[in-house]
Amino acid sequence: MESSILTFLIFLPVAGAALMLPFSKLYGKENTHYFKWIALITTGIQFALALILYRKFDPALSVTESPFTVQIDWIKHFNIQYFLGVDGLSMPMVLLTALLSFICILASWKIEKQALGYFSLFLLLDAGMMGVFLALDFFLFYVFWEVMLLPMYFLIGIWGGPQRMYAAIKFFLYTLFGSVFMLLAMLALYYYSDPHTFNLITLIQTASSIDASIWGFSVKYLIWIGLFIGFAIKVPIFPFHTWLPLAHVEAPTAISVILAGVLLKMGTYGLLRISYPLLPGEVVNFSYILAVLGVINIIWGAVNAIAQIDMKKMVAYSSVSHMGYVLLGMAAAISESSAGAQAGMNGAVMQMFNHGTITAMLFLLVGMVYDRAHHRWIIFPRDYEKPELAGQPGFGGIGAQVPIYTGFVALAFFAGLGLPALSGFISEAMCFIGGFSAFRTLTIIGTLGILLNAIYFLRAYQRIFLGPLNETYKDLTDINKIELATIVPLAIITLVLGVYPAPLLNMIAPAMDGIIQIVQSAL
Repeated sequence: MESSILTFLIFLPVAGAALMLPFSKLYGKENTHYFKWIALITTGIQFALALILYRKFDPALSVTESPFTVQIDWIKHFNIQYFLGVDGLSMPMVLLTALLSFICILASWKIEKQALGYFSLFLLLDAGMMGVFLALDFFLFYVFWEVMLLPMYFLIGIWGGPQRMYAAIKFFLYTLFGSVFMLLAMLALYYYSDPHTFNLITLIQTASSIDASIWGFSVKYLIWIGLFIGFAIKVPIFPFHTWLPLAHVEAPTAISVILAGVLLKMGTYGLLRISYPLLPGEVVNFSYILAVLGVINIIWGAVNAIAQIDMKKMVAYSSVSHMGYVLLGMAAAISESSAGAQAGMNGAVMQMFNHGTITAMLFLLVGMVYDRAHHRWIIFPRDYEKPELAGQPGFGGIGAQVPIYTGFVALAFFAGLGLPALSGFISEAMCFIGGFSAFRTLTIIGTLGILLNAIYFLRAYQRIFLGPLNETYKDLTDINKIELATIVPLAIITLVLGVYPAPLLNMIAPAMDGIIQIVQSAL
């Protein structure tokens, strides 16, 4: 049973999607509640399995020692395996994916347009995401990576906003462009490894012996660049970030949550799972550039967030900024101080998890006010920006009208700007501790992001919730029970991990120590 739980986590959503088809034949596609309940029960069972896995998980064991590992020959002739495993790097991402998938089904409860397609595609997306975090065969990893593309394309393109098709195509092309480089890197690893394999554990042991060149460049260097481009687009790292704001703005609320909460983390997860242990020498050589790109992400994302008048776009650019902290922490793996390297790497993975919960809360809250007011403007557009909206009222003073909603927004905003005692603070602080030990000047520049975060979050809060009530919104209703069910778990996690981060840190630390040792051996 223990070895099959990982397979259940991946393929249970596929079974749920398949189950919807006979229900649509029996009861008709117009009876949307059947599809909603199948999706909710499926993701609920998946989340329960993830919790069982967490309870039984021993972070001190490597993936090969874990009783949960599955390793079966799949395409034996090419040494391709169905190889699944879980360690301290993937366990937080498994929990995050299962939790957000369940919450997003609740957040999608009002979806009536082609509900069969929406909920079945969401479950297929869920399966692809879970597969990425559990796959330990590079070929299998790549299959799951690509599986996510099609559901996300349709979820944005059919159920998104006015520019949904442009946003969906841009997302698809950007990600596919990166996947081509990843495919080339994967094939190079297979061809130059001895024995030829896609097994990531074996490749960690053999990739260092690759000694070949193409066009005068080291093969290992070219593999690093190919992997980096593929993962950088998903993070997204500047200048590959331009697909993200539009995709967020046009996507339905639940899909925005998945985009920011899970999909962005796959880029940094891929770097830590594949690039770091396979190519430690290239990590050392590229670490300063990675730290520079991290600081650019922090500052550029925050400055762009300040310039936004749409709440959803503001939160989207804040994600670009906050993923910069992850990059800065990851770059600290080369620090001469072991404490600094540990702080940076542990902080990076903690930030991946904490940002996932905080930004999910932010997008859910933005979606709630949009459902009621039908706009998301922080400052209402001027005549030359949106002529068709000139003269319409913006928000103002709605805090007194919707006090519970306002309280949750305050919590999410303060967590996003890194207030102490909330989960965003501890992970950002650890990234800065690690960054300061290796890249002092860059880290000092990066801390300006804290001030910039405060500017756009506090400005938005002041203009929307404080001051006299705009009479247009005197009938605005407060948060309801279903919405509370989506927000409260994320709020509790944000508070608990802000005060007591040990459960998350203890889960992550052994796996990060192993990666740090591999990188440090190349110094």
